[in-house]
Amino acid sequence: MTTLDNLLYVLLDKLSEQIEVYDNESYRLQSRLTVHGLGIAEDIVACSHNRCAYISDRYSHDSIHRLALPNGASATIWPVNDKPACLSVTDTHNVLVTCLLARKIKEFSTDGKLLRQVQLPEGTASPSHSIQLSSGQFIVSHGDPNHSVHRVCLLSPGGQVVQSFGGPRGTGRQQINCPRHLAVDSNGYVFVSDRHNHRVLLLSSSLLFVRKVVSRDQLGVSLESLCFDKNKRLLYVALNENRRGRVVVVTL
Repeated sequence: MTTLDNLLYVLLDKLSEQIEVYDNESYRLQSRLTVHGLGIAEDIVACSHNRCAYISDRYSHDSIHRLALPNGASATIWPVNDKPACLSVTDTHNVLVTCLLARKIKEFSTDGKLLRQVQLPEGTASPSHSIQLSSGQFIVSHGDPNHSVHRVCLLSPGGQVVQSFGGPRGTGRQQINCPRHLAVDSNGYVFVSDRHNHRVLLLSSSLLFVRKVVSRDQLGVSLESLCFDKNKRLLYVALNENRRGRVVVVTL
């Protein structure tokens, strides 16, 4: 999911080429966009400066699709040359691609030029999402069922771990299990989709546990992604329920 202006863009099934567009006041369906040639879509993020959306195409094509908004015209595609996971946009309007297997963050310009890449340390196995802060540091989530250590880390601009939350995976308030998607608010607080614990956690800017924003009792199913609207203070939580997705809207 991603937002731009007063619209919410929602990727459908990962094998679909469809994006549903909703008005984020009434939550009524406005239109459907088709991204031709999209393989297995992993994530979508919008850039208000460049008036476009980026979609990571994992497994089949290892690429990024750039889609002009709001009408979906002028679609372009470029290779990542690694397995792309989740995406974010920097303060300088570039797109960050978190590379799952290579443990890298790659930064691309809006026309697909590779600007730089940051190699993540050995301990950050299977990174799924990264966001660059105004300080130049990165917030990164990592961990999957094949690894015992699941954390959210604050990394230096060069990729060294400065602070972390989590450790051995678990269900406690200081533990997470397959953190996937992240969002950061205007004060530097971090929302974490604790995927296999079916909850959303809020961490301070120094990665200290603050509270559960949404609990397992409220969700009960696997989380796919988060999207935070800073202007409206709304958190959108995408859920996967027996291959039927839904979006929960949380007012903060």
